Amino acid sequence: MVGFCFTAPVMDAFAKLASDTIGVGQIVAFRFGIQALLLLPAVMFLAQLAWPERRDWGLHILRAALIIVATGAFFSALRVMPIADAIAIFFVEPFILTLLGALFLGESIGWRRIGACAVGFVGALVIIRPSLAVFGLVAALPLVTAFCFAFYMVLTRRIARRIPPVALQFWTAVAATLLILPILWLTHDRGFQPLALTMPQGVAWIWIMSVGVIASISHMMISFALKFAPAATIAPLQYLEIVAATTLGYYIFDDLPDAQTFLGIALIVASGLYVFLRERRLERAAMLAPQPPV
Repeated sequence: MVGFCFTAPVMDAFAKLASDTIGVGQIVAFRFGIQALLLLPAVMFLAQLAWPERRDWGLHILRAALIIVATGAFFSALRVMPIADAIAIFFVEPFILTLLGALFLGESIGWRRIGACAVGFVGALVIIRPSLAVFGLVAALPLVTAFCFAFYMVLTRRIARRIPPVALQFWTAVAATLLILPILWLTHDRGFQPLALTMPQGVAWIWIMSVGVIASISHMMISFALKFAPAATIAPLQYLEIVAATTLGYYIFDDLPDAQTFLGIALIVASGLYVFLRERRLERAAMLAPQPPV
């Protein structure tokens, strides 16, 4: 999980560098296309290349559409926003996921977690409000990413019980690639820069290829982290991603969050940690509670 937190912002940094000369849609296509190619030998070696069941086709397509929108929105935000600001706003995603779990999965949540979610959203607004004045509506794109990714995770919970993690990552990448390529082909000459197709030049090849390679590595790390440890155990470590993003943003792009952004980050992190720690406390209490006789 720590490896994921320190590699995922590197992918974001490469995407930000590539977006200077390459359209966001093309970066997204490379990101998922390379992931599919890299994971193909892995699923073949693990004998997990079985064609998805018919009942899962719709879920794969919907998950792919959600992750395309989430990735495209985030990469678009990175074109103009500091990496740390964008990632901090995205971290309202766990709170959105908590609320969606209650709405669609029947998971129970108490007033304390609802209050923590509200505090987390306030933290995001603290960051977004001045960003809107500087960057315009682009500052709200990480929220679009958070909502799409939360719905993506709800669908993942429904399908992950039937499909191994590596195979799930592979088919997601394949479906996303097959969805984004026709869109780019049909719209690349319409004058809409984010969906334009250009031939990468020089070092841009390194930037765009690195996005796909590092995305594959980082998401495999989180898949195996979730395999060996409960989500409630490793989730608090994800806030290390803000540390890595702030460091990279400062050294590569000379971006350093201001005091108001740090306040928003603190509110988001504190409320998120409260939710995770309370979850663990409730789990321990349930495990220690006396069991009824069989």
